[in-house]
Amino acid sequence: MHIFFSGIGGTGIGPLALVAKQAGYDVSGSDKQHSLYIEHLQKYGIRDITIGQSYEDIAAAHNRQPIDWYVYSSAVAIEQPDAPEFVFCREQNIHMSKRDELLNQIISDRQLKLIAVAGTHGKTTTTAMTIWLLKQLGMPLGYILPAKSSFAEMGAYEPGAEYFVYECDEFDRNFLAYKPYLSLITGVDWDHPDIYPTREDYNAAFNEFLEQSALSYIWQPDAKQLGVENSDAVGVINYDDYAGLSQLAGDVNRQDAVLVAQGIATLLHRDDVSAIAAMLDKFPGVSRRFEQIVPGLYSDYAHTPPKIRGALQLAHEVAGENVVVVYEGLHNTRQHFIKDELRNLFDGVKKLYIVPSYLAREDETLKLLTPDDLKLLLSAEAQTVTEPAALNANLRERIIRHLEAGDTVVCVTAGGGGSLDEWLRKEFRQ
Repeated sequence: MHIFFSGIGGTGIGPLALVAKQAGYDVSGSDKQHSLYIEHLQKYGIRDITIGQSYEDIAAAHNRQPIDWYVYSSAVAIEQPDAPEFVFCREQNIHMSKRDELLNQIISDRQLKLIAVAGTHGKTTTTAMTIWLLKQLGMPLGYILPAKSSFAEMGAYEPGAEYFVYECDEFDRNFLAYKPYLSLITGVDWDHPDIYPTREDYNAAFNEFLEQSALSYIWQPDAKQLGVENSDAVGVINYDDYAGLSQLAGDVNRQDAVLVAQGIATLLHRDDVSAIAAMLDKFPGVSRRFEQIVPGLYSDYAHTPPKIRGALQLAHEVAGENVVVVYEGLHNTRQHFIKDELRNLFDGVKKLYIVPSYLAREDETLKLLTPDDLKLLLSAEAQTVTEPAALNANLRERIIRHLEAGDTVVCVTAGGGGSLDEWLRKEFRQ
């Protein structure tokens, strides 16, 4: 079967293309622009990649080898419903789908058991921990890891794999496309109001996901919120019962490690949860999760209040009172959604710089909240140490001064082109 991936250079589509190639399918694709990741895919044998997404481009690819399946991202479907590639595939009656349908097909064809990681926060770290642990146990795997790491590709399928590890995102109700063998629920805290207008809608989706999973593990407060009780199909975990099990830095990392250790111990019919947790104490971490850019300067993809609190707890655990924060909100729409929770979120930091929010998928009817607007939403305590800023030479100089003074600078950043994260890497890693 020949599968054509649109936007193959992206972090969502590209790893799945690599999985498909390694699982034995014929793979080609297209992207708007060349990238280092496209070069990476080419080294792994995906050489038929077109830079350009015109009608003529995909027609030429189809002529080289007839396309059986066309895979596209949710963003393309929303932003360009009449994209030239879509028009061509409809005319040729080529099967079209988003990523989830194809991944389910690969899982079915290769008779894999899906280990799904779902939840509002901590998904990527928990997914990475699961992959790292199973690799340490010497198990061949299939997986997609939506972050760079020192121990795994962003996507892979290894011969002889029994399990496939995947981060099941609730955005666009994506996670409801799957029926996992094991699900690890990292936390349930209402998010994506554009998809789930009420907290009840959000909770109902997670309840549906639990019903679709053969076995799940979930934290006690989240189980209570969802009205779920401990059973053969749902393991409800009380974190206090695992006190001291993980030695990783940061409460959020310790919780993720406990969840993975208990889930994998059950999966493999092992009763030595503490031994598995001890293995996870050596977990090396992944990019953009309290990732050190240069000594003392960290980038963290924390964009909801629980994630931000977790990042700050880790920072204070490392640096005490000498924590400086640069905050870039992910989406203006989300800043409106969480504005009441912003009030005390940054209490206790030594200094806070607020830069303009990273804009994408915005509700245009909402006022654009500037750094000055966001400052006014904070407590009186936080406002005294808060300064609106921009990604410029002045902010760079301020960060350098804090580092020279021995402060730990945590940049809460969206990531992506033009983001604070990209600016940090350009300004401080050169």
